[in-house]
Amino acid sequence: MGDRMRILFLCTGNSCRSQMAEGWARHLKVDTIEPYSAGLEAHGLNPLAVRAMAEVGVDISGQHSKTIADLPTREFDVVVTVCGHANENCPFFPGAPRVVHAGFDDPPKLAAGAASEDEAMVHYRRVRDEIRAFVEAMPRSLA
Repeated sequence: MGDRMRILFLCTGNSCRSQMAEGWARHLKVDTIEPYSAGLEAHGLNPLAVRAMAEVGVDISGQHSKTIADLPTREFDVVVTVCGHANENCPFFPGAPRVVHAGFDDPPKLAAGAASEDEAMVHYRRVRDEIRAFVEAMPRSLA
């Protein structure tokens, strides 16, 4: 367990993209990654993100939106910013971990004009699948 990479997925509100990334890492990389997610703020867990992940057999319903201050540790090997705002405002972490930016579109913003929840889910699914591909390629995708 101690040799797993500690990775923090950081976003603005820790409601969607960073939560999906944490869920994928827990699901796909349990032997190699100790994942965490947080936001610069805590906006609450997005129910459509939960639904999108559940559709592919990954349950993130037990995760919760949190800030960096809420994390049990602040010592990470890598901090992955998943949105531009988090990348531009990434705080300092002890031990100066490597910071990698992997920007993903914001599903709630993309889905803002959707006429229905099913129409909105198209955006969540696309971003979910892009995040999965990034996590599947870890640690190579961290270069």
